[in-house]
Formats: sequence, C-alpha cells, structure tokens
Amino acid sequence: MTADQSVSLGEHYLQVVVEKFLELKSVTERTFDQLREDEWNWSMNADSNSIATIVKHMSGNMISRWTDFLTSDGEKPNRNRDCEFEDEDNTLTRNRLLNVWDQGWDVFLETLGELRPEHLQHTVFIRQQPHTVLQAIERQLSHYAYHVGQIIYIAKLLRADEWSSLTIPRRK
Repeated sequence: MTADQSVSLGEHYLQVVVEKFLELKSVTERTFDQLREDEWNWSMNADSNSIATIVKHMSGNMISRWTDFLTSDGEKPNRNRDCEFEDEDNTLTRNRLLNVWDQGWDVFLETLGELRPEHLQHTVFIRQQPHTVLQAIERQLSHYAYHVGQIIYIAKLLRADEWSSLTIPRRK
C-alpha cells in the first residue's frame, strides 16, 4: 500500500493511527465474543487483573485522557484510577462491561477524529507532564495495545482448546 501523495504526512499519520486503534478495538471485541459470562471477572490470583478490570481501566483512561484533550490535563481530578482496579462487586455483567467499553471508545475516537495535522505538535499535559499531541497519541497506542494483549492472553488461557484464532492460526 502506498500513501496518497495528495495528503500531508500529518493527515496520513492521523489516518493510519485511527486505523490501528480501530484494529485494536476490533480484535478485542472478537475476543469478547468468545468469552462466557463467568469468564469476564476471572483472575488468576489476587494480584492479577480480570478482563473486566482491564476494560474498566481502559475506559477510565480513555475518558480521562481524551475529554477536553487539547485544553486540560489528561489525568482528570474526578478520575479514581485505583477504583478501576478494585473488583469488590465482581458482578459486572458482559452487557454492563460492553457499555463501559463503548463509553471509553466513543470519547476517545470522537476526539481523535477531531484532531488535525496542525495539532500534532501542540503541547498537552498528562499528569502534569508535557507531551506533543503526537507523543500523547503514541503513548496511548502503546498503552492500549499492552492491555489488549493482556485481554487476549487471559481469554486464550480461559478458552484453551475452544479458542478461535484471531489471526492466521498456527500451522495453517
């Protein structure tokens, strides 16, 4: 695939990064489709995250980071990050978790879609640390890919022989 020479490098970057985030979202949702209701809240031990916990954390991160992205610090004062990792109720249903998931992605993708090439070198703050918009996007791409990998790994452990590969299966 070659880049459309009529678009700027910044426009091309924003197109590519949106595609990559949408791929992460899609592969995760295909993973969700393979889970039984009782598997969302499973964790290996007290120090491990369940898929439900990771979903809550990713959504909380997306809402905090991408609400008023260009004008306020990405760590909002009303975010309770530690609460995202608490599983005291351990009863969040698949439907509730999918709503939480969608809320985060809706905020994130709407904001990402509003960015223009001229924004890429603007400074934004995350936890009072300055980042260019480009750096902030890359930070989130890495962060979300990390958690998507965790979700997929947990699901593969849980589904074992019932797992359906999300990419080209081994030896095929």
